[in-house]
Amino acid sequence: MSKSEIDTLTAEFFGAFDNRGGKAADVARIRRLMVPGGVIASTGEKLTVYTVEEFIEPRERLLAEGRLVEFSEWETSEHTSIVGDVAARFGEYRKSGILDGEPFEGSGTKSIQFVRDEDGWRIVSFAWYDHP
Repeated sequence: MSKSEIDTLTAEFFGAFDNRGGKAADVARIRRLMVPGGVIASTGEKLTVYTVEEFIEPRERLLAEGRLVEFSEWETSEHTSIVGDVAARFGEYRKSGILDGEPFEGSGTKSIQFVRDEDGWRIVSFAWYDHP
């Protein structure tokens, strides 16, 4: 039961950025999927740590203003460990879209940490690394 709930939550997370076919991305749903005070980190050339609001605001703009269209990202593999009310997921993902008129594709790795409370599973933090 818990693993399927985490699978659903993870799919909802990835779906928040989808604006294919002219539909509006729903990046704001990240607020509902994460606990208050959640932490987001991007690694690579430079480590950047975001609050939920710092993460959402520029992505909402990018996906709504027409610079990034036909965008989606999806999980291609994962390993999830659940112990009581704590879970961790380590997964690979792919993404594609059109940025400033240029098609692109990419891939990366995401690590997502979850906790379960009386309302169900929520994301505490996530970190990602885009493969070069």
